[in-house]
Amino acid sequence: MNSKVIRITAANNTIRGFFADTTALVDKASKLHVTSPVASSALGRTLTATSIMGLMLKEEHHKITVKINGGGDIGTILVTGDSEGNVKGYVDNPQVESTNIKPGKLHVGKAVGTKGSITIIKDIGLKEPYVGSYPLATGEIGEDVAAYFLYSEQQPSAVALGVLIDVDHSIKASGGFIIQVLPGVEQETLDILEDKLGQMEPITTLMDKGMSIEDVIHHLLGDFQPKVLYTYPVDFICDCNEDRLERALISLGDKELREIIEEDHGAEMTCHFCNKKYYFNEERLEELAKQAKK
Repeated sequence: MNSKVIRITAANNTIRGFFADTTALVDKASKLHVTSPVASSALGRTLTATSIMGLMLKEEHHKITVKINGGGDIGTILVTGDSEGNVKGYVDNPQVESTNIKPGKLHVGKAVGTKGSITIIKDIGLKEPYVGSYPLATGEIGEDVAAYFLYSEQQPSAVALGVLIDVDHSIKASGGFIIQVLPGVEQETLDILEDKLGQMEPITTLMDKGMSIEDVIHHLLGDFQPKVLYTYPVDFICDCNEDRLERALISLGDKELREIIEEDHGAEMTCHFCNKKYYFNEERLEELAKQAKK
């Protein structure tokens, strides 16, 4: 089943929400990067959040980058997304050791750490991108995204993100939601919503019990008559290509390229986002060196 994000409105347009089933997307990423269980969980949660936040962008050409570095053993988590909800990303240390808070509950916060920040970069076509940053609260990703929304964008948000790992380290379930209240929301609605959120089981637990993401929407927001506005197919898509890497090589300059030719007789480059390898032989590097010299 392909991954998707469903955009909804509820409570007479005073609640908006994005609900995601990213199981296939995160499984693809975990296989590409050969991630340990805790790295799969941390990367998967960030991929899900970035996919949803990408769909919040206004225009087709807008881009978003989420960077998380809490000083933990996993290093930096970097994910980029577009306005269609497609994402790509990686972690510095995909084989970080997995530890548990309790049986069946990975200690993502320990791997990520809390001595750092979550940074959101939005490229919305202006001369300079918008950059917002906020100190990490727990390193568990969901709480950190919620804190970012509240303190950097002044938008109270309920954020749930989860990844359930199977015994063979494949992704059994991955999903999440971001719910935001809008001007005019009634206090009674807020009280009921907070009570529902407080009693709700983890989203991946519900998915593992057989609930679809549509079922999760009605399980949580059924009292508020949710309406589906749009369903977006989303995926892990890397747009790396040979031309882009050739431009990167040209930017090194003639002198450095000739040193590579003399010492290595070729160059192999690997895309951080998808691990695809590109090889440039001596002849091609000679051509690129000539272009760098112009």
